[in-house]
Amino acid sequence: MRVAIIGGGPGGLYAAALLKRLDPAREVTVWERNAPDDTFGFGVVLSDETLGGIEHADPAVFRALQAEFVRWDAIDIVHRGRVQTSGGHGFAALGRRRLLKILHDRCRSLGVELRFRTEAPPAAELARTHDLVIAADGVHSLTRQAHRDAFRPRLTTHRCRYIWLAADIAFGAFRFEIAETEHGVMQLHGYPFARDASTVIVEMREEVWRSAGLDRCDEFESTERCAKIFADALGGRPLRGNNSAWTAFRTVVNERWSHGRTVLLGDAAHTAHFSIGSGTKLAVEDALALAACLEEQPDLPSALAAYETERRPVVESTQRAARASLEWFENLATGLDQPPRQFAFNLLTRSRRVTHDNLRLRDAPFVAAVEEDFGCPPGTPPMFTPFRLRGLTLRNRVVVSPMDMYSAEDGTPGDFHLVHLGARALGGAGLVMTEMVCVSPEGRITPGCAGLYTPEHEAAWRRVTEIVHAQSPGTAIGVQLGHAGRKGSTRLMWEGIDQPLPYGNWPLVAPSPLPYRAGVNQVPHALDAAGLAEIREQFTSAARRAAGAGFDLLELHCAHGYLLSGFLSPLTNRRSDAYGGDLAARLRYPLEVFDAVRAVWPDDRPMTVRISATDWAEGGTTGDDAVEIARAFTAHGADAIDVSTGQVVPHERPEYGRSYQTPYADRIRNNLGVPVIAVGAISSWDDVNSLILAGRADLCALARPHLYDPHWTLHAAAEQGYSGPGAPWPLPYAAGSRKPPTGRTDAPKPRLTLGG
Repeated sequence: MRVAIIGGGPGGLYAAALLKRLDPAREVTVWERNAPDDTFGFGVVLSDETLGGIEHADPAVFRALQAEFVRWDAIDIVHRGRVQTSGGHGFAALGRRRLLKILHDRCRSLGVELRFRTEAPPAAELARTHDLVIAADGVHSLTRQAHRDAFRPRLTTHRCRYIWLAADIAFGAFRFEIAETEHGVMQLHGYPFARDASTVIVEMREEVWRSAGLDRCDEFESTERCAKIFADALGGRPLRGNNSAWTAFRTVVNERWSHGRTVLLGDAAHTAHFSIGSGTKLAVEDALALAACLEEQPDLPSALAAYETERRPVVESTQRAARASLEWFENLATGLDQPPRQFAFNLLTRSRRVTHDNLRLRDAPFVAAVEEDFGCPPGTPPMFTPFRLRGLTLRNRVVVSPMDMYSAEDGTPGDFHLVHLGARALGGAGLVMTEMVCVSPEGRITPGCAGLYTPEHEAAWRRVTEIVHAQSPGTAIGVQLGHAGRKGSTRLMWEGIDQPLPYGNWPLVAPSPLPYRAGVNQVPHALDAAGLAEIREQFTSAARRAAGAGFDLLELHCAHGYLLSGFLSPLTNRRSDAYGGDLAARLRYPLEVFDAVRAVWPDDRPMTVRISATDWAEGGTTGDDAVEIARAFTAHGADAIDVSTGQVVPHERPEYGRSYQTPYADRIRNNLGVPVIAVGAISSWDDVNSLILAGRADLCALARPHLYDPHWTLHAAAEQGYSGPGAPWPLPYAAGSRKPPTGRTDAPKPRLTLGG
């Protein structure tokens, strides 16, 4: 096999060494356009997991790396002159030049041909004379660009500018330092990579960078300015560059990683923001996986497919974590007023890879101090602290999220709803929400949707609330009111989601005559003044019935593309009257409905609003819009904002992942200082504790976990060894408050060794 490698960075070099070591008969050539000691950046951080893979695959490289590593386990967060330190993390780093020298030496010893100061021929040309072409040519990959129709890359440029520098001082920990300047917030990311040197990355929002005049500074001026800004961290020492320039981070995603005989590796295939680790780490792991797949698979196409299948889920998970971390730093200014230890906890858990529970394993005293500052009584996890909304005190921070059940008859909830909601109330959540309860027959999504537009509906819902209040004292029950708008008159979810009824369809209304799916769903009628007034009255009538039915909280559904959400999004509201146009105009009708409902809803009972904080579609609602939407509803008296996303247009492209919607809740909460409910792929009690303690949310709404386990909250308490007032077991269930014993799975351990 003849192997051509484009790019002599750590990933390409390590792939070359592995492939040559595994089969010395391979002819392996590396093209690198720069000189051997040319490099960008300074230090490289590798994880224990990556090092374990290197040790197994190439002990010689591992031993050479071990001799060079600087190790430490603490993180320092410096904010407003105070240092918060958390230990137990574990890092290993070395200089990038030393890493390249080790890999150069290893490649030469194995017989790899290294061609420095040589531009590689195009990948297509190399593929005609080589069996495999590995494109490790970085974030600006010419190979990826030349074959973009095959790889189908997506590049996203983010909001911050950053510069890689170094200081001739070894920090004693991974250091995050925040500088609040007259131009805005700047941050330093620093870590040691030698006994006398540290990498220093200075980062800030684009507008801060321009305001400070750094866009007009050359490398020397930039290093001088940054050294002055972070003089305390550097002990007055200067910074130095290495062809350093300000740049904006770009996230690289490719739909395919291989094309014929050519395969992408490292930054050419994917990037992840430096705030969660090293791109070198991912590139080295790519090289390990590619080499293994080439050994294990019978032919090249199978090997390249196996490589992508193995690596893609790992990379996508890393990119989700990196995106969460990157956006946390982009919006850093919104959280600066948090208490010092909470701010540090928030920073440490920003990517969602470090959580409350595993941080407690690493540094229990630090987490205990954060909990004490937060107000957790001894032995009480954050999720089991109470929370007050207007006249309602919730005994814990868990909400059973609204979930459409499609099981009502003519809008009337029946025995199913009694059992369904009663079971979740007995399960320990602080607040149990109904599904979206529709304000009119024409406002239903499906014929199975529940309503509150007749006296019979009110009586049926009263039966449910009375059971909840009588059998689960301390559990609150809330109602979510909504109108389906253009997404109505469809089949039950399990019969075809968003598909129109085969017969008996009712007419739809919306802000504009735009069908949800052109050619599939019917074209709605644009509401006129009389229609707007009628629906506003339907909401107030339903709210009166909700109060009479005994609900403790009312939520107005302004999300997911239903009627009120349709007014808010520019993708669904094309009106030219007072209810369309800019955001203030698009807010007008939802606010009118809110005001009308608030006027008839009892003063002591809270009212929340669910919004879609982004449409996940070009030209739609953005995170900035969401803050303004939340600001408007709060000004009109909303007690909390329930922050969801999407489901507004069918061509959306959500960025799914664990707790993927919580950054929007965090942003609203810390920009406006208003209570928020976080929702969306929150599945573990550890996630809930992390979000609450970090100050990203006040309440956490969980849907599917409560379908899987109606007693999710009580079981979360039992698993954490908590038995306080935040999660009391119903007396008939008290005997089940401990996890049932299971059979032993451990074998007896040998105790004696007898001599012969």
